[in-house]
Amino acid sequence: MLKAVILIGGPQKGTRFRPLSFEVPKPLFPVAGVPMIQHHIEACAQVPGMQEILLIGFYQPDEALTQFLEVAQQEFNLPVRYLQEFAPLGTGGGLYHFRDQILAGGPEAFFVLNADVCSDFPLSAMLDAHRCERHPFLLLGTTANRTQSLNYGCIVENPQTHEVLHYVEKPSTFISDIINCGIYLFSPEALKPLRDVFQRNQQDGQLEDSPGSWPGAGTIRLEQDVFSALAGQGQIYVHLTDGIWSQIKSAGSALYASRLYLGRYQITHPERLAKHTPGGPRIRGNVYIHPTAKVAPSAVLGPNVSIGKGVTVGEGVRLRESIVLHGATLQEHTCVLHSIVGWGSTVGRWARVEGTPNDPNPNDPRARMDSESLFKDGKLLPAITILGCRVRIPAEVLILNSIVLPHKELSRSFTNEIIL
Repeated sequence: MLKAVILIGGPQKGTRFRPLSFEVPKPLFPVAGVPMIQHHIEACAQVPGMQEILLIGFYQPDEALTQFLEVAQQEFNLPVRYLQEFAPLGTGGGLYHFRDQILAGGPEAFFVLNADVCSDFPLSAMLDAHRCERHPFLLLGTTANRTQSLNYGCIVENPQTHEVLHYVEKPSTFISDIINCGIYLFSPEALKPLRDVFQRNQQDGQLEDSPGSWPGAGTIRLEQDVFSALAGQGQIYVHLTDGIWSQIKSAGSALYASRLYLGRYQITHPERLAKHTPGGPRIRGNVYIHPTAKVAPSAVLGPNVSIGKGVTVGEGVRLRESIVLHGATLQEHTCVLHSIVGWGSTVGRWARVEGTPNDPNPNDPRARMDSESLFKDGKLLPAITILGCRVRIPAEVLILNSIVLPHKELSRSFTNEIIL
């Protein structure tokens, strides 16, 4: 018997993902046509012996989240439950707080997945490795180049046994090119070190009102409090993968993740990819179109385009490397490139919306997607264009590398600006 836990965080996190997280919780943001965490649930549901999937986070259980859970349970025929933390408890605090629910039924092991990662989720391979040689902690790892590795948890392994000898979260100097993917397989005994951290926090008097201390004894950071402390003690091992993987921390990384998932649909969900049919729009590459969307036959879509529920795409529209969220309207001869068009927005005739692609270096096989914030030194960085919800762009307007926040109607061209 197996279980899976998906850590979805809370509204106080994900600031680099704004303004996309203003309308829906970040884990429900559609990537390649489905909510971000649905990719996780689909992967977990395919593992033989999976009995239950638990979501742990600090979001209020609103209508959108409740409806998603109901649909997920019906679609995957598995219990999918949300466990709300009483306070933000870090990456490990929720696991310890809800340990009884996780261990109910006596699972042999349980997966732990961070919600803000894109992956092909080699869970069955991790399970096979765990069953060959059981250890409390098994981490999924991949490689990054020397510079980008500093942005992740870095792993030093024994190349023969794959034991984690040293672990540092976001080091200041180069440690290793093996990085933590945020996907784990834990044995039930893995909760014992979390208990030790909790008890130590209590003894140290780390209370919420103690200045400069980590807020609350219940808050546990898996990476710093557990992995770094236990590395080299024969308890933590790494399973390396060369499959797709990326963090989803910013709008640009959401577009990149959408591209990765759309490409993977060729193997996992070919029925989700639009096909070029006589009398239909011209499809180039991998494109997702929601069944309720209305797309004019003369539109040209792709590669790497996702069109949401109830979207209207007019005659002569050109879409490339973009996400169009539900209820948006693209009027005739609109051109949208490297952009995210928000919920209920309208882009007028002959308007051009274009962002700057910020993909990993194609000449570096170890390069990862940079998830920079939208601003640096008080200036908006060149990035994909984001149109907030219910934005109206009149005809013949040019938008380049800008962020347009909700409820705006524009009447002129903008370049590399934020419109509040």
